[in-house]
Amino acid sequence: MILFQINEGVMRYGELKRAVTGISEKMLIQELNMLVENKLVSKKVYPEIPPKVEYRLTELGLKTLPIVDQLAQFGLQNLV
Repeated sequence: MILFQINEGVMRYGELKRAVTGISEKMLIQELNMLVENKLVSKKVYPEIPPKVEYRLTELGLKTLPIVDQLAQFGLQNLV
């Protein structure tokens, strides 16, 4: 869901939190950190107050989009 939301753009943490409904803040942070560790998402932190953090898909992450799209379509067709 996070990869699908970021897609080809850049999203800040607050935008992701609003876009990914039903996820706790703790779980969203854990998932984002895991995606960054696995090089699917890049994280850019700006030295500002309040902190500004942006997330975008890496080249590897962009390659997953067709797979994510197919999974979403499967879910819509079969898991209703």
